[in-house]
Amino acid sequence: MPNVESHAPGNFCWVELATSDQGAAKNFYQALFGWGVDDQPMGPGETYTLFKKNGRDVAAGYSLRPDQEGMPPNWQVYVRTASADDAAARAKELGGKVVAPPFDVFDAGRMAVLQDPTGAVFAVWEARRSIGLGVIDEPGAFCWAELMAKDLPRCATFYKSLFGWGTKDDPRYTEWTLGDRSIGGMIEIQKDWGNVPPHWLAYFQVDDCDASAEKAKSLGATVTMGPQDFPGVGRIALLSDPQGASFYVIKLTGLGH
Repeated sequence: MPNVESHAPGNFCWVELATSDQGAAKNFYQALFGWGVDDQPMGPGETYTLFKKNGRDVAAGYSLRPDQEGMPPNWQVYVRTASADDAAARAKELGGKVVAPPFDVFDAGRMAVLQDPTGAVFAVWEARRSIGLGVIDEPGAFCWAELMAKDLPRCATFYKSLFGWGTKDDPRYTEWTLGDRSIGGMIEIQKDWGNVPPHWLAYFQVDDCDASAEKAKSLGATVTMGPQDFPGVGRIALLSDPQGASFYVIKLTGLGH
């Protein structure tokens, strides 16, 4: 399902890069994925970069602002919701925090930035003019989101209650489900990983994991893990772009889309 015209509530619908060097990040992702760019004014001296694939929105990026001092560059995932206000209120009831209260993004939609009870940050999107991602599940596009967590039962309770997700549990990996589809995953942060905080990560599909990892490396990225095979899923590498934002690339052989 490469091109999409809408996202049902509970689906991941947008991925957004917050970076310390917007110009360099644009060059990196254009070279790595072949994305086009469309810079939109966001405020005084600020632009919002829409990344494009075949003319459709595939991701976005912006420069970290002074009030975000201390935040590392990162990819943030958005979940479609029928009401950003209701989602924010419900997240608080469930023990989460509202990092940015619901606000309108011009006429594109309404959003809020939330934090689950264990500390992972994500956003919710109430679509109006903009549905979010216009292409998914093909090379050069978003295909999966993964929560790195320290308290899996607590996270499962929170996200199931907030978004109506289900889970497919395995000793090694938990899949998030929406209806009969797997839409993302959750993995436990191990003690030997060091001081890794709970966080969400985005996966981008590629034709060749090894070639993409090598290309990313040649463009200044760091290969943090892999490439390695996960039977029934695909070949995966965890990368950090030149500014430090982490993301996965995956050559799919499975995953329940």
